[in-house]
Amino acid sequence: MLEYLLIGCGFAFAAAIQPGPLQAFLLSSVVQKGWQRTLPASFAPLLSDGPIALFAILVLNRIPETMSRILQAAGGIFLIYLAWASYKQWKQQTATEATTNDLVPRTLMQATTINILNPNPYLGWSLVLGPAVLAAWHQSSMNAVVLIIAFYTTMVTVLACTIFLFGTTRFLGSSGRRTLILISAATLAMVGVYQLAAALLRGVTAWR
Repeated sequence: MLEYLLIGCGFAFAAAIQPGPLQAFLLSSVVQKGWQRTLPASFAPLLSDGPIALFAILVLNRIPETMSRILQAAGGIFLIYLAWASYKQWKQQTATEATTNDLVPRTLMQATTINILNPNPYLGWSLVLGPAVLAAWHQSSMNAVVLIIAFYTTMVTVLACTIFLFGTTRFLGSSGRRTLILISAATLAMVGVYQLAAALLRGVTAWR
C-alpha cells in the first residue's frame, strides 16, 4: 500500500507544479481577484478528471496484459522525458510565469473547463495513473483507493498552496520557482523509473 501512496503523492506533486494551462489560469486569477477568491478553483481536477479517469480505466481494463505492460513502460518513459524537460528548464534558469493576459479568470467551472481541454490529464490517466490504478486493483481494491485519494489530495493541496504563495509572496521569487522545478524534475524521474521498472518486472514474470 505504501508504494501506491508514494506514487499518488509523487506524481500529483510533480503534475501540480508543472507549468500548464490550469496553472496559468490559477495564477492569472490570483492577479485579477486575489488568492482568497481563486482558492476554490484548486478543486477543479476533482470535477474535470472523473470522466477522463473512468474512460481510461474502462479502456485499459479491456486491453491484453501485454499491451498494459507496454503502456505502463511508455508511461515511465513519458515521465522521465518530462523530468528531463523540467531539468533543462531549471538549468536554463527559466520559470514559466502567468501574466494577466494569459487567461481571464472567472469561476471554478471555468477552471474545470480549462482542465478538461488540457491534454495533461488525458496523458496522465492513459500512461501513468490508469495502469497504476489497475495494477493496484489487481493486488487489492484498497491499494487502488489509496492511490487515487493520495493523488487528488496532494493535487488539490499543492494547487491551493501555489495559489496562496503566489498571492501572498509573489510565488517565492525566481529562486523559489527554480527550486520547485528542480524538485518536480527529481520526483518525475523517480516515479518514471519506478513505472518502467515495474513494467519490465511484470514482463519478466509473465515470460517465466
